[in-house]
Amino acid sequence: MTLYLKDAKFIDWQNFKISSTDLAVEAGPTGSISLSSRIPGVDALASGDSVIDCQGKYVTKAFGCGHHHIYSTLARGMPAPRSIPTNFPEILEYVWWHIDKRLDLEMIEASALASAIYCAKSGVTFCIDHHASPFAIDGSLEIIAKAFDRVGISHMLCYEMSDRDGEKIREQGLAETDAFLASGRPGHVGLHASFTVGEKLLSDSIALAKKHETGLHIHVAEDKSDQAHSEATYGKRVVERLHDTGALELSKSILGHCIHLSDNERKLLKNSKVTIVQNVESNQNNNVGLGSYGELADQMMLGVDGMHCDMLRSAKAAFLSGQATEGIGFDTIYNRFRNVHRYIESTGTAGDGDNNLVILDYDAPTELTQDNFLGHFVYGIDARHVETVIAKGKLLVENRKITTVDEKEVLQHAREMGRKLWSKL
Repeated sequence: MTLYLKDAKFIDWQNFKISSTDLAVEAGPTGSISLSSRIPGVDALASGDSVIDCQGKYVTKAFGCGHHHIYSTLARGMPAPRSIPTNFPEILEYVWWHIDKRLDLEMIEASALASAIYCAKSGVTFCIDHHASPFAIDGSLEIIAKAFDRVGISHMLCYEMSDRDGEKIREQGLAETDAFLASGRPGHVGLHASFTVGEKLLSDSIALAKKHETGLHIHVAEDKSDQAHSEATYGKRVVERLHDTGALELSKSILGHCIHLSDNERKLLKNSKVTIVQNVESNQNNNVGLGSYGELADQMMLGVDGMHCDMLRSAKAAFLSGQATEGIGFDTIYNRFRNVHRYIESTGTAGDGDNNLVILDYDAPTELTQDNFLGHFVYGIDARHVETVIAKGKLLVENRKITTVDEKEVLQHAREMGRKLWSKL
């Protein structure tokens, strides 16, 4: 099956070369694209083939999210916590841990379906998620995977394990992770953060990651309290602890945030092959500070940390905050935005190939060229310009409408699940 894109302005996502061309997009997880000047006539199309007239609109590679928390989807507009948090540990205790303990499998599915729709309509066709539901663990990852599959979003998932809810729930998390990865689904061994992860859980998680040839996905030094706990409990800082236990040797590992780092921790990370994911809007929302990454830039990608599903918005926020913290440039933030593709490719995970595309109805007031593309990326192109989205060669969004599920029905059910969740808070 081939999808033809007629009269497109194709932007090569790696060198920004703009070609006025037709495109042939093959379907499938490993389908390719080819630039062509000829599209078969209607009578010559094979069964299942179709044509979209781009009418001179821009086409480029779709986007990816390096770190999400889809379980937060039903939190939007929720009642205020009974106690107002005054620091980051209290934000976790009074808000996020209060929510995740009350999730059930039906709520999780609703969250995943709604979040997948928001991803698709924002041009995001691959999502790396970090899930938590300590009293609804068994089967939770497969439910999320099937919901993402139903919408058409490729994924790498993990369950966020910790010791904060006791030994039984810790062991359930390990069992869920083992079963999910053993099924052949792509994913990670998820951990919350060093200050909720004891020695046994960390050791068991590293062993599990080695068993399934994957990496950890863990929050690191998001707040100073994480470092203070590690130094008081283990006599070393968080990254040093991960290094000493062998976690940094797992090249597929993702370390979220990494805001409060020492020079030695930076050196250890630089000498490793792990990937760091920046979530600047979440950091600002939680008032935990902003990272300055410098020499670690090549190991970085961008996430949203449950705030929303819009990676273009995330990139702009990271660029603007990075002006003061690290003098960031257009090229640096674009590379962080696109490094998720390089990460996915390095893991051998399918679903993020060249046949994942967005058609942008970008009404630029000035000329867009290969030389000035990055200026348009930072100051111009945003999610409202995403008109059509193609994933694995198939249409997910056409003329801003999701094609794979009934959006109205999904969101109506999500609202019902939101009310159910809020009644438990």
